[in-house]
Amino acid sequence: MSVPDAFRVVFVCTGNICRSPMAEVVFRELAAQAGLADRVVSTSAGTGDWHVGERADHRTLAALERRGYDGSAHRARQFDLDAFRDNDLIVALDRSHERVLRQWAPEDGHRDRISLLLSFDPAAPGPDVPDPYYADARMFDDVLGMIESASRALFRQLEPAIRPARSGH
Repeated sequence: MSVPDAFRVVFVCTGNICRSPMAEVVFRELAAQAGLADRVVSTSAGTGDWHVGERADHRTLAALERRGYDGSAHRARQFDLDAFRDNDLIVALDRSHERVLRQWAPEDGHRDRISLLLSFDPAAPGPDVPDPYYADARMFDDVLGMIESASRALFRQLEPAIRPARSGH
């Protein structure tokens, strides 16, 4: 399967420097661990343009590194309308992002591709991944834990559709 045929998911938060980069990196690593790195494209974006071109927040990078992830290649970008066409799944990190994305969706069918990340995790404490931006390093670790749990649940749900069919020979 070539990258153009890959399953594409974009994670969306406010500025694309804390929560959505975490989700992008975690989901990409889940695909790699499952041997599906060539079948999944994981990206992220923000609803706002404040941080376009910047690296992820240093606390995001530190939280990722503490858990063995590498977020150093991330550069913030703003979600654009092409993302509705270019992605199979659009994952909002909280209900405010979900509302914005639903308002921006150019067609009804695009709205069907929008989901809340924590909706995939039955053990999640609520519908929203809290924004750690104004908090301490511990909150970044807690948020990353929520994102890991929900991303694993999402990946388990998607994996059967992403994994290539085995030949019956």
